[in-house]
Amino acid sequence: MIEVNAFKKRTEMNVEISKFTELEDKIKHIVSEQVFYKKQISILEEALKNKESEIEDYKSKLKTLDEERDSVRARVDSLLDLLADITVAK
Repeated sequence: MIEVNAFKKRTEMNVEISKFTELEDKIKHIVSEQVFYKKQISILEEALKNKESEIEDYKSKLKTLDEERDSVRARVDSLLDLLADITVAK
């Protein structure tokens, strides 16, 4: 009877150790995933920052092009007015 009790206790301990090992493995897996996702977040944040910088550059270039277009338009309008004055004067 003592041997049966000792066997039961050893079996129960082995089950508990097995469950603990399983829990330990799950925790290690979760921690490694967390490290991986933290790195991914860092990479994505850097990519986002670069894209935002590109967007600002494009906005600046677009503003410059708009200003140039407006300037050209004003000059063309001025030239057209001069041509209209010449035509009217004839």
